[in-house]
Amino acid sequence: MSATSSPPGRLLNPLRQLGRAGLFLLTAFSRMRLTRFQAAETLRQIYFSGVRSLVIIVTGGFFVGLVLTLQTYDTLSRFGAAEAVSTVLALSLFRELGPVLTTLLFAGRAGTSITAEIGLMRATEQLDALDLMAIDPMERIVQPRLLAGIVAVPALVLIFNVCAILGGVVFAVFMMGSDPITFWSNMQATVELWRDFGHGMLKAVAFGFLASWLAVYFGWTARPTSEGVALATTQTVIATAISVLILDFVLSAFML
Repeated sequence: MSATSSPPGRLLNPLRQLGRAGLFLLTAFSRMRLTRFQAAETLRQIYFSGVRSLVIIVTGGFFVGLVLTLQTYDTLSRFGAAEAVSTVLALSLFRELGPVLTTLLFAGRAGTSITAEIGLMRATEQLDALDLMAIDPMERIVQPRLLAGIVAVPALVLIFNVCAILGGVVFAVFMMGSDPITFWSNMQATVELWRDFGHGMLKAVAFGFLASWLAVYFGWTARPTSEGVALATTQTVIATAISVLILDFVLSAFML
């Protein structure tokens, strides 16, 4: 039995992978250069990973708001507190659901595309060709995609939250007949700008960095075969989902 197939080896594999990912990130930052090309390529990647994800973000946010308001309204109405539905909706979105669900949707749509794109570059030897032309692949390929995720995910979180609140308004006000003034006044009276909204946006930045880091790392280290690229995209989604949930708990514990 080999060392990697033994139980201790299987337990150490995630730690080895984390160490390799950390070294990869340090290398990417150590080679970072702020040039005109970098800025233009980063904007292009923001469009690719952010703007092209708007459909799934808007649709997902609206229906999450509908479902969350439906379930919350049904529960609170049993205790005569249906007026607090907007408070529960806003706090749930700003603190937890908005950043977490947006990042998971981002990983499923944009993260897998980034991994597959870089993995195919590895399989078709395009990264090696850049090396031969004295062009740093880290600077040309990795860094713009890494920076784009840090910018795109917080913007998508804002859009997700707005759409989810609109979904809550549609259900509570237009379908259940709640007073719109009470709906908005309760939300404004209970949501704090920094404690609730600000902390959620800090999570969005951290999650965006994490999701883009894992996407480019698994693409960079993918085996140069079709099976290797397919496995890398799967690893991106799984690793991002688990890491985001763990990081969400850690950040929530420190913020609260």
